Amino acid sequence: MRVSTEAIYSYLYVLPRGELKRELLSCLRRRHKRRHKRSFLKETSPRKIEGMISIEERPKEVEKRTIPGHWEGDLLIGRNRQSALGSLVERTTRATLLVRLKRRDALSVRRAFARKAKRLPAEMKLSMTYDQGREMAQHRLFTEETQMQVYFAHPASPWERGTNENTNGLIRDFFPKGTDFNKVPLREIKRVQHLLNGRPRKVLSWHTPYEVFEHLVGVALKN
Repeated sequence: MRVSTEAIYSYLYVLPRGELKRELLSCLRRRHKRRHKRSFLKETSPRKIEGMISIEERPKEVEKRTIPGHWEGDLLIGRNRQSALGSLVERTTRATLLVRLKRRDALSVRRAFARKAKRLPAEMKLSMTYDQGREMAQHRLFTEETQMQVYFAHPASPWERGTNENTNGLIRDFFPKGTDFNKVPLREIKRVQHLLNGRPRKVLSWHTPYEVFEHLVGVALKN
């Protein structure tokens, strides 16, 4: 017999009570207070972003991670939704770039992301998968600047950008919810980026993203 992960989480979040529940939940990687099943995620109907290309049109090689250079992007929102930190994660190497943002509007995000992307080797600038947030409304200009095609995930489907979602969980260890990113120094953001890329990962056979990136490209990650 096999027990699904959903059944295990349902048990941990629903059945235990009191001190036992607190003790069990404290052992989980993410410290959520309740469990939200995928099927319970409410589908929303955001305004369509002009000219967006669906993840369904993304090449199959991206899903298989056979070729590096395909990224996932997102924003981590700060205290009172007044600040944000950009995160870009390469799907094959798990290399992570943290992007400091002065504002969350489409122009600011496009410029900040493009500055980071343009410093990458040409073979590592193939595509980026993003959710349907309005901050990526200038995706066509971003593609013109970086030659990276942007694909958009379906609404309320974070698992379609699972690498980025998992990495955001690691970033939150350093910048928990409620952080005012406007007050975080750039040197601290760079320090956290370095720690993430220098961390051995089981999925990389205990190599670091730095090591895998340099092995595949022959160039050190300098962003």
